[in-house]
Amino acid sequence: MNVFTKIIAQRLQLPEQGVENTLKLLDESCTIPFISRYRKERTGNMNEVQITQISELNDKLKELQKRKETVTKTIVEQEKMTPELQKRIEDCWDATELEDIYLPFKPKRRTRAQVAREQGLEPLAQIIMLQRERNPERAALRFVKDDVITTAELALQGAKDIIAEQISEDERSRNQLRGAFRRQAVITSKVVKSKQDTDEALKYRDYFDFSEPLKRCSSHRLLAMRRGENEGLLRISISPDDNECISRLQHQYVRFPSACGKLIEEAAEDSYKRLLKPSIENEFAALSKERADEEAIGVFAENLRQLLLSAPLGQKRVMGIDPGFRTGCKVVCLDEQGNLLHHEAIFPHPPVNHSMQAMVTVEKLIKQYHIEAIAVGNGTASRETIAFVKDCLVQQDSPSHKTPGVKLFTVSEDGASVYSASKTAREEFPDEDVTVRGAVSIGRRLMDPLAELVKIDPKSIGVGQYQHDVDQSKLKHSLDQVVESCVNLVGVNLNTASQHLLTYVSGLGPTLAKNIVEYRKENGAFTSRAQLKKVPRLGPAAFQQCAGFLRIAHAKNPLDNSAVHPESYPIVEQMANDCGCTIVELMEDKQRQKLIDIKRYVTQEVGLPTLTDIMKELEKPGRDPREQLEEFEFDPNVKDIEDLVEGMVLPGIVTNITNFGAFVDIGVHQDGLVHISQLADRYVSDPTQVVKLHQHVMVRVKEVDLRRHRISLSMKTERKGR
Repeated sequence: MNVFTKIIAQRLQLPEQGVENTLKLLDESCTIPFISRYRKERTGNMNEVQITQISELNDKLKELQKRKETVTKTIVEQEKMTPELQKRIEDCWDATELEDIYLPFKPKRRTRAQVAREQGLEPLAQIIMLQRERNPERAALRFVKDDVITTAELALQGAKDIIAEQISEDERSRNQLRGAFRRQAVITSKVVKSKQDTDEALKYRDYFDFSEPLKRCSSHRLLAMRRGENEGLLRISISPDDNECISRLQHQYVRFPSACGKLIEEAAEDSYKRLLKPSIENEFAALSKERADEEAIGVFAENLRQLLLSAPLGQKRVMGIDPGFRTGCKVVCLDEQGNLLHHEAIFPHPPVNHSMQAMVTVEKLIKQYHIEAIAVGNGTASRETIAFVKDCLVQQDSPSHKTPGVKLFTVSEDGASVYSASKTAREEFPDEDVTVRGAVSIGRRLMDPLAELVKIDPKSIGVGQYQHDVDQSKLKHSLDQVVESCVNLVGVNLNTASQHLLTYVSGLGPTLAKNIVEYRKENGAFTSRAQLKKVPRLGPAAFQQCAGFLRIAHAKNPLDNSAVHPESYPIVEQMANDCGCTIVELMEDKQRQKLIDIKRYVTQEVGLPTLTDIMKELEKPGRDPREQLEEFEFDPNVKDIEDLVEGMVLPGIVTNITNFGAFVDIGVHQDGLVHISQLADRYVSDPTQVVKLHQHVMVRVKEVDLRRHRISLSMKTERKGR
């Protein structure tokens, strides 16, 4: 068992054997969704989160190993390596500790201490540090040179520079100061005086003169301050109690009061102010930013997961409407697969006001294309368009019409404009303009949010917090993992999935996804998973990784439309034989399934976790883990922020979740904030424990700031008699 396995198992509190097997599977290029779903016996039934943590910690340890090799090589080249130092480096698996070990040997630009050493003052520094010399000035005279060091004071100053650097590179000093920063560091923000009256600076008014303990500074406040600093509007500093830290440092090196001790105290104070504090402050600035990034990325990732797993309407004939006033509403009609059948513009609102003509058009399209549901974007003119469509549907439901009731939904437009101008949209609809593409995206989002939203850069979907301020590579890595996880959790219809959606299926990627789509065009719909092996460049390894996540409706083998992996088909066949029936009969007969004793089918390779999953799939083959879609309606009497009155209780939809609360759309073109303290009648530490993205909630208006367009909402129970 290698050293990485032991470290990972210890840090994550996981069994070593499970970690070892997971690392082997990752080395074999198995994806995280595949490992968590189809290799439960080898991992010890670890979930996706645990496997992801193992993968990420393994990557960090690999990076640290490379750094150790660089450190070792540098010290060896300086001919300063010792067996003790070599062992310390080999045993070190903490990045900060490694850098502390390396610091005295790290090549630097020419420092004051380096100059002093070149002037031959290191022996004087050693004399002072020994603290035996009663008269250091007299000792310093021995180092006076006519051409370089002309006085004893200059010699002593050079010696103190050497001592200051030694103190700053001493691990004890650095760890002592880190402890002080952890316990008592305060982050302070001040406005740049010359910018305080500008419109740009007013956004950061809360941070013009702000300070709080660093350990209590929330991620959203820290990221806001750092953004203000990057824009040149704020100055940020992190500092412990300077006097206490200097005093502790002096006591660490001064053994007793003496003339040498006095010089060491001066050197220690200089070391703290000039070298140690700036270094550790930078370290804690980076660490606090990293923690804030992780928290913000975590919030974004969870929001994205909830958004991607939003309830789908399913394969229905849908009308998508991108609402607008002056430019009209763009209407598209889509078939059950989301293919564009028809598009045109209607003008039911001012300034054109062709409402009767628009109503006739909508009624005609509903009948002509057998529309079952209508999706209206939630942007400009959304409320007015919803009201207009309702009037159309009232006409549809009248006795003179035979068309059954059509359901109406509001759909988030976030990112639709990004999609409509993207390369993906141009490839899908080369002959249509951006408005048509945007309306198609709105309609498709209703049918299957996951399939449509994967085409958009997650950062453009609008469910993040300070997403442009966090580490962009970490953000992309995290969001890509979320998309991959969601796509494989739901499963993908092999015959209708877009190239973009197929890209995220375990084991595929852009090239194989494109090859699958081209094979489908040339050869028609897939009738079995086994046909995937005929797709160019899709070899056994890729087939193993992807097959279980791809579904084929009405396939020859019904298991091809389930999450049962082809490698497990023989097990199901054996179960059916033992029950004296076909696989189809077994899947349709719940009583037969209950009679199966899965323990009989346990082998060295297949254990109870896999067999339990197989039985769940036989019970509900290809089941969609997403919830059912519900219709929603805003309060018809509230359309603008001016209509709001404190105390009103209104229906709303959660549009974004941050670590300080949730934003809710109440239909007034401006989302309101339910602060974390107003989410429930109890204490809430994490908003995601109370609300989910797109959840329908009832909120009470607490406060309306018309000047700043801010709405404060509450989900707490209103107490009578207040």
